[in-house]
Amino acid sequence: MAHSWLGPPALCKTPGFHCQIPLPLSSCRSPSMATSSISNLNHCHSSSNPNHSPPSQPSLLVFSGGTAFNGVVEELKNFTTRVAHVLPVSDDGGSTAEIVRVLGGPAVGDIRSRCLRLSDESTSEALAVRTLLGHRLPLDARQAKLEWYDIVEGEHSLWKGVSKPYRETIRAFLAYFQNQILRHSDESFCFSNGSIGNFFFAGARIFFQSLDAAIFLFSRVSDIPSESLVLPVISTNDRLTLGCELWDGTIIRGQNEISHPTKGSMEPVNKVNSLVPGLPSRIKRVFYMSSEGQNLLHEVLIGIGEIISSRSCPKVLLLNGTYDRETTGFSASCFVAAITDALNRTWGNPHNCLKNLANQYINTILVPKDGEIPVDVQRLAAQGIFDVIPVNSILDPSVGVMFDPKSLIHALAALAGRYESKNVTVV
Repeated sequence: MAHSWLGPPALCKTPGFHCQIPLPLSSCRSPSMATSSISNLNHCHSSSNPNHSPPSQPSLLVFSGGTAFNGVVEELKNFTTRVAHVLPVSDDGGSTAEIVRVLGGPAVGDIRSRCLRLSDESTSEALAVRTLLGHRLPLDARQAKLEWYDIVEGEHSLWKGVSKPYRETIRAFLAYFQNQILRHSDESFCFSNGSIGNFFFAGARIFFQSLDAAIFLFSRVSDIPSESLVLPVISTNDRLTLGCELWDGTIIRGQNEISHPTKGSMEPVNKVNSLVPGLPSRIKRVFYMSSEGQNLLHEVLIGIGEIISSRSCPKVLLLNGTYDRETTGFSASCFVAAITDALNRTWGNPHNCLKNLANQYINTILVPKDGEIPVDVQRLAAQGIFDVIPVNSILDPSVGVMFDPKSLIHALAALAGRYESKNVTVV
């Protein structure tokens, strides 16, 4: 069985050092690391409306966690809608955990969250649909169940402003989701803090037996620009579990248990005031396990390193502003080394690994000012990365230091403009 090895126990070495986190392993509640590639290529899916997406808009490919990048998405839409968002399907926290526990399948919460941020807001009906699909039920389980019945029966005030075609489409899949729960009578489903968008998404995925079809339906219902793509890191209808082995031999199963264990609580995670102890040892390797016990991480990573390294465009690492539980002690160069090792498949099959340099994957780093992560410029230079740009930050009470959205988009726009001014043709 192939694994993703995360390197030796030493945290960093120079110049050919290694670190312990693969791509992607992200905490959905944190200002998580995102990697973007910018080019002036025509997007593979363009809008039929020429006024919807001007040809001058740059194209971006973004690898990120679920809610971590969401604060930037609203501002990003003002810069370009020609963006492909690649998201994990392993975040097993919140109401997603309950859906996966009872009905199985991949975790759709991160994808639903991004789709919701990309949805249309230009009309009163668009806002009504967005409000409905973005609604969360009360934390109290009894109240949540009663409100859910009001919604699925079409009697809740959230339906106000939603036209009959949209109402019938959305209700059909909510009702199908409810039917699936009733068919699993051996499991008692808890609606506490449940996301209506997650329920709709899960109903569509189970009905079509296709994650891609569910994304397509959600995109159409919420009227996401056709040139914006939301892609799962792996397209599957199976349940996936992210796990890791620590250097002390400890095995941890579940992304939530790795990043921010909540002991079953449905309350939102407050990263700043979290009392969760650190990991007892550094991460040695990670697994992306199917319900059949197969490690699918190689399917996530295969071919990605080849594609990214072949492109001559800005490849941007958005550095965390705050430490995640699994990255305590990392410097900027450690994140670079971890991404490089993951994309090179360094610790996997020796006959299937790459020898690409770090700057073939990352050539620019954007750093939030006043962030916790130390920026070791000399080690970055040893990796061939010289373009390190500080960006204004804000302090979020629940997650700590993060990029100021407007400043971040301004920095990305400047990078895109600098790239286009060189008149480089990407093939």
